[in-house]
Formats: sequence, C-alpha cells, structure tokens
Amino acid sequence: MPLSHARRSALSEQVIAALRNQISSGEWPVGSRIPTEPELVEQLGVARNTVREAVRALAHNGLLDIRQGSGTYVVATSELAGVMHRRFADADPRHIAELRSTLESSAARLAAGRRTERDLKQLDALLLRREEAWESGDAEAFVTADATFHMAVVAASHNDVMTAMYADLGEVLREWLREDVGEKLTPENHMDHTRLVDAIRAGDAETAASEAAGYPFLCRPGRLHTGNHPGGEDRPGDESRTGDESRTGDDRPGTQEGPVTARG
Repeated sequence: MPLSHARRSALSEQVIAALRNQISSGEWPVGSRIPTEPELVEQLGVARNTVREAVRALAHNGLLDIRQGSGTYVVATSELAGVMHRRFADADPRHIAELRSTLESSAARLAAGRRTERDLKQLDALLLRREEAWESGDAEAFVTADATFHMAVVAASHNDVMTAMYADLGEVLREWLREDVGEKLTPENHMDHTRLVDAIRAGDAETAASEAAGYPFLCRPGRLHTGNHPGGEDRPGDESRTGDESRTGDDRPGTQEGPVTARG
C-alpha cells in the first residue's frame, strides 16, 4: 500500500517503520536480500531518495547490510539485535559457548516444567526439520533449522524476558554455529537432540538442563582453547573433540550416546 505523502522527515520515518516491520515480522528473514531500490519505490509509492535514506538508516542501526554489487541483506531483527551482532562479532568463541550453555540450559530447565502440548508439537516439528536440513547437506539450511529449534526450546520456557534476550542474540549465535559447522556437513559430526525434547516432554528438568548445557561445547577440534581463561584453567568442553573421540555421550553431561563428534 503506497504511503501517504507528508513532510519529508515524517515520510522517511514511515518508510523506516514499514521496512522495519517487514524484518521484525519475518517477511524478510535474517540472511535474505530485500527488494531492490526500484522495487521498494514502486511498492511504497515514495521517491527513490526517501527509500535510500530509510535503507541507510536501518543499515546504520544494524538491521541491514548494504553490499555493493550484491544487494542489501537483513542481518538482524531489531536495533538491539544489530547492536549485539556488532558488539560480539569478534568475541572469544568459548565465551559465546558459555553464554549459550547458560541461557539454553536455564531455558530447558524451565521448559520442562512449563511446556504446553503446542510447544511439544512445535519442538517435534522443528526437530524433524533440523534432521531433514542435515540430510540435505545444506550447511546454511542446517544452521537456520538448528537455530530455530533452539529458539523454540527457549520460547517453551515461557519467560518473555529470556526469550526476547535470546532472540536479540540470535544472529550472534547463528554466526557462531555457522563458523563451527563450516561449509560441509559430514556424518561423523551429526548430533541428535531427541534426548533434549524427550526430557522436556517428560518434565525432567535436570536432564533437560544437562542436555542443553553440553551441546555448545561440542565444537570442532581446536576451536575452544584452554588458554582463553585467566590461569588457563580447564572448563567444561575444553577437550573439544581433540584426543577424546573415543568417549561416548554418556561420559559427559548433556551429550547423546555415541562418539562426541557433534555440533549444534
């Protein structure tokens, strides 16, 4: 629907709001390329300069990334998510793993006691989608499916503050997973999350928390180094998988049966 023609500053704000709504509603998901400038001009019924000004404003706020010769892409769902992405883009991978472990284990513990039948159906569907994405061999599709699954676990906690915070960290966590997974999915790196869903379904808060806490530390060899902490002390997952491939999932809390060679 064409926007009303008000004074320039007000019209620009309308365009910014319209574009922001496309992003926050999921119409333009993170990673997608937004319509071209001429397409936006036609859709919104405003001048090219107004569209350009709005796009630049959202890029400045961290929601969009303007890539010369390629287009403009969505990189965050809100201004705060954009700030988070920029702030933690170069963070120590171990620190991100520890943050994931803390947030996701707390959320899983709450989800075990608060989940609804609707939550369980959503988790089952997303678990299946995650497996299908893995089997497709499409690394980016798997990152998206895995991140969506974990978001649903947090949402099942029914803690609105925790869910909003996790959502704002979404692209930071996706980027972490994207770098860990790499460009190629291999069978030995697969990890099943069925035990987490089963624990939530059974109302087993301790198992759910333990499962969720362990996943972030199962990274590719060498990604998490012991020297990243004062004194170089060991932390959960310090061994990553290097020299520890023979250990089964029951040897460490929060892992599935089978070789510790999984991610996500």
